Amino acid sequence: MNNPAWADKSTTHQQFLVIGLGSLGQHCVMALKEFGVRVVAVEIAPPSLWEFSQLPEVLDGFILGDSCQDDILQGAGIQETRAALIVTSNERVNAETALAIRQLNRETRLVVRSGKENLNQLLSETLGNFVAFEATELPAVAFAIAALGTDTLGFFNLEGQWLRVVKQQTSSTHPWCQTRQLEELNSRVRRVLLHGQGSHALTPPFYQWHPDQMIGDNDRIVYVETADQFLLQQRQKTASLAVGRANRLKRQRWSEFFAQLPSRFRVRTIRQSVAQSLGQFWQLSLGQQIRRVALLCGCIIGVLLVMGTFLFHRYYPETTFLTAFYGTAVLLLGGYADLFGEFSVIPNLPWWLQLFALSLTVIGTGFVGVLYALLTETLLSSKFQLIRQRPPIPSQNHVIVIGLGRIGKQVIQLLEAFQEPVVGIRLAGEDDPTILPHLPLITAPLAIALTQGNVTTAKSVVVATEDEMMNLEAALMVRSLNPQSHLAIRIYGQQLSQHLANLLPDAQVFCTYAVMAEAFAGAAFGEKILSLFRLHNQTILVTEYTIEPEDTLVHRLLATVAYGYGVVPLLHQKKGEEPCFMPSDEIRLQLGDRLIVLATIESLRRVELGHLMPPEWQVYLTSLRSPEAAFEGANLITRMTGYSLAEARSLMHHLPALLPCPLYHHQGQRLVRALRRCQVRAELRREIGN
Repeated sequence: MNNPAWADKSTTHQQFLVIGLGSLGQHCVMALKEFGVRVVAVEIAPPSLWEFSQLPEVLDGFILGDSCQDDILQGAGIQETRAALIVTSNERVNAETALAIRQLNRETRLVVRSGKENLNQLLSETLGNFVAFEATELPAVAFAIAALGTDTLGFFNLEGQWLRVVKQQTSSTHPWCQTRQLEELNSRVRRVLLHGQGSHALTPPFYQWHPDQMIGDNDRIVYVETADQFLLQQRQKTASLAVGRANRLKRQRWSEFFAQLPSRFRVRTIRQSVAQSLGQFWQLSLGQQIRRVALLCGCIIGVLLVMGTFLFHRYYPETTFLTAFYGTAVLLLGGYADLFGEFSVIPNLPWWLQLFALSLTVIGTGFVGVLYALLTETLLSSKFQLIRQRPPIPSQNHVIVIGLGRIGKQVIQLLEAFQEPVVGIRLAGEDDPTILPHLPLITAPLAIALTQGNVTTAKSVVVATEDEMMNLEAALMVRSLNPQSHLAIRIYGQQLSQHLANLLPDAQVFCTYAVMAEAFAGAAFGEKILSLFRLHNQTILVTEYTIEPEDTLVHRLLATVAYGYGVVPLLHQKKGEEPCFMPSDEIRLQLGDRLIVLATIESLRRVELGHLMPPEWQVYLTSLRSPEAAFEGANLITRMTGYSLAEARSLMHHLPALLPCPLYHHQGQRLVRALRRCQVRAELRREIGN
């Protein structure tokens, strides 16, 4: 995870290189500067637009030149660079620059913008200390989460287990109201993140809530939980909606049938219906007249076939109707020579019947040829695309995704995993219309597509095209048609993102590069960013650590890591063992352990530098309720605080006494509750001077 050499140095000695000063590169610079590190940028030409007016002043170095050239990289100080963020918009330049840097410095960490999955895997194996992100991959998760509604703030998968970040607002009838303390919500499947009352803002840092506070009416609680139950409920809801739609459609069809039943038996009504149908058919538009021609030709062929069969049977009494039918069909298909080809008089056959047979061949050749031509044209116009019919557009409570580019497809796939009904709107210039054949798809101008997609009854709309102005137009149209829907908008520019957020305060405006920059910055310090989501306009990173020698995490209690660095542990795994979700605070991290946490960019900075927030609470032990409590109480103190077992046993025999080691508030509250359960009276006190 961390290079120990950096932990003891001033942050100004940590150099990071950003190659490419487009929008993503500029956001990466600002994200890295939050860590207090030295940042040098390389760009082939001065940027035409500075997203941040102060950015030229905060850069510690700016080199103009080709990043693929060794002299440019050496001039940028590549030998002293801890990590290089290669984020130009040209993937060939990014790959070539990564190769050039690895030749000059075998230790520099490479964080590359690239969507070539196979190439990224090969480069990672070849170059080592290499990580690649596609610039739209992680934001797709944030878009999908925004589309799920206000209750779900985050969704991600760890080791095949879905986890969900939820915002819950209690009421007087909620089962938690006045019956549970906040700490009691924590379990093996749930962790409380934030709590607020009234207008209190629900924003990180975490653990700014009191464990023993009773949950009241109109409280707001944000927590993370395993999502198996949620997905089961989604599947049941989807199945119930499908059954309900089928039943409504069936009832509607039967009601229409019975409503029309009395009129079906009236002769006058039948005549009027037939005449109306024929009139409508005859007045078809020019594009539909091919059907009229085909029907007319077919009728004429049928009449001639009946006439020929009757006449030949009449003048050939020894023949059957079937033989006469076959003979007439042969004539219509151009087979006159097969029946009358011999140059001799045919007895008992009048001349006019032979002429009629010749007419059948001539007319049949013409009309059958027309039918063949129409059939051929129909087959060619279909382009042999034997695609199964797409499902119907949902009438309500669905999600509309506008734009089916790379990010749009990923959003749809995630929403389908959450059992959400989705409708796609495909705009001009996007991929082939055969994509996602199982998806209800609309291909039309935006205004028409929104109407056809039932935008007025949609639950959420995700606007994620590649065109920023199209996204702006679509967002304003959606908000005017359905002010109540959840709206997620993809924007690239920082200033436009801020202006649009002010204009549409209820919408979630995602500046794609701002979201990605924090993931790139976290990865630059050696962490593995698994996913991210937005929590009240702040990015929360799902980050994986592997504990290495002299890390700032090694040998620390999980309680110290959680409360001292401000992260929320989600998964802990010892080497060779099964992973444990929502791990206990009592675990001590060892070399080789794997830890996945929720963290802000500030939390990552603290972990990187080893800056623990100081513990400010102490436990005061007053008395024992039973002699046996001393033994169990000493074990409990050692396990939950790391205090020496011998000293803890000695302390338990000299009560009342103050536990010497300071603790964090949540850690101290848990210890006091545990001590009381094993018959040790204790209370939590704030340290003097704090």
